[in-house]
Order: sequence, then C-alpha cells, then structure tokens
Amino acid sequence: MIALPTDPLWHHAGDAAAWAAALMGGRWVYRQRRPTVDRLAARTSPGYFISLALGAVIGAWLLGSLNLRAPSHSIAGALAGGIVAVELWKWRRGISGSTGGPFVVPLCLGIIVGRWGCLMAGLADGTHGVPTGLPWGVDLGDGIARHPVQAYESLAMLAFLIAYLAGLRRQRAWAVRHGFHAMVAAYAAQRFAWEFLKPYPTLIGSLNLFHLLMIGLLAYACLWIARERRAVASP
Repeated sequence: MIALPTDPLWHHAGDAAAWAAALMGGRWVYRQRRPTVDRLAARTSPGYFISLALGAVIGAWLLGSLNLRAPSHSIAGALAGGIVAVELWKWRRGISGSTGGPFVVPLCLGIIVGRWGCLMAGLADGTHGVPTGLPWGVDLGDGIARHPVQAYESLAMLAFLIAYLAGLRRQRAWAVRHGFHAMVAAYAAQRFAWEFLKPYPTLIGSLNLFHLLMIGLLAYACLWIARERRAVASP
C-alpha cells in the first residue's frame, strides 16, 4: 500500500495545472497544426466558443452534482455538455463535419494532468476508488488501500495521446480525419471501465450515472466516425 500526503487544496492546484497544460497543448496545436486551426476559425464564429464554454460549465456542474448528489463538477460532464452545445450550434447553422480536431491535444493534456490533482485531494474529492488488495493500492488517509482510479485514467489518456500523435505523424486517417471522435471513444471506453472501481451510487444494476454517460459518448463517437467514413467513400 502506498500512503499519499493528501490535501483538498491539491484539487485546486490540479485544476490550475490542467488548465496550464491544456493551454500549452493549444499553443502546440496552433504552431504545429495551423491549417486545422484556420479551418476551425473559417467555419465558426465567436458564438461557437461561447456555446462550447457554457455547455461545458453547465455539463460539468450538472452531471457532477447529480452523480454525487451534492454540489460538484466533472470533466466527463464538461466534455458531454460541450459536445451537446457545439452540435446544437452547428445544427442551427447548417454546419456539417467535425470541428473538434484542434481540441484533442489540449483536452488530453488537461485530463492527464488534472486527474493527479483529484488523486492527491484524497477522500474529500469524492472521486476515490474502492478498496483493493493490489500492491499499488493507495492510502488516502483512512488506512484503506484503494484503487488509484484517477491515475488509471491519466495513464490511459496518456497512452491514447501518444498513439494519436504517432498517428498524426504517420498521417493515419483515424487520427487526421477522426481524431476528436477517436479521443471521445477512447475516453468513454476507459472511463466506463474505471467506473466499476468507484463507490458511486448506481442507477441500473451495477451501472452508475457516468456508466450511462460513457455509453452515450461512445455511441456518439462511433456514429460520427461511421458517418464520416461513409461520406468519404461516397462517389
């Protein structure tokens, strides 16, 4: 068992570090993938980003609070809320195709860094894992070895980010054309798995609110990828 020096203030430090990492990721995208940024700017307006921000904030607090049944926020809720808001904005303006490519690296970096702040915040954060007998179980201050589910999520998204950057370098279609939806699918799949290791209240059988949300995100991503592939294959 690994004892961690936890403190609720680590959550705020983790949030700040996540934002810093996301901003650095955005700067890298602007410099290294400028054409994708220019295409996004040409197809959207300030309303796109306002809708994205409002949707993310509402989704983060609504779903985080519903899950814990107390005021809280969630990156999964922010992702889902941002997606819903953007898709509605695009639908009202007749814009088709993916616009999420430039956000893949910043989002991944924010999750990779931010989840460590959640882990170090300890039990007060409300995102801890269930007890485990595995040697890497963490003691968050109550003497019980628990799954470090936040670390699992961070490492899973790090693995995706490495694969994504390699795919971009090799000009793989899944990364170049479907990068955002591949990221959503990867996030949903790994998050669905880790949810079984959290003591969240269940809604249907052993499934909690975030299980159901991840099923929705995975379906969204797969349908988008399938649709875009059909569009490319059509004469």
